[in-house]
Amino acid sequence: QVQVMESGGGLVQAGGSLTLSCAASGSIFRVVAMGWYRQGPGKLRELVASVNSAGIPVYADSVTGRFTISRVNAENAVYLQMSSLRPEDTGVYYCNAHIYRTASSWNEYWGQGTQVTVSS
Repeated sequence: QVQVMESGGGLVQAGGSLTLSCAASGSIFRVVAMGWYRQGPGKLRELVASVNSAGIPVYADSVTGRFTISRVNAENAVYLQMSSLRPEDTGVYYCNAHIYRTASSWNEYWGQGTQVTVSS
């Protein structure tokens, strides 16, 4: 059994900052990659940022320079530091992880989501 859980969302004014946290737990052999997606009102779920096992980050163009993703492998955790927040950043943020439960079996896991609301 594997669980992925996010926390850290909340209400913040435009220009403010928030840091989201995510940790995977359970029967884990290896975490390959972790990342963050979001879904705003009336929008499709989109990639915000991700980091692979080599520590290489990828960012959506809309957040480059404002958000920073980091990973702590020993904790099976990933963080998203968000600054200079804009109202268009509002949405439900989901943690995503590609996890091997055994040496030969992997799956994609999602957290339940955490709400980020940026007021103007």
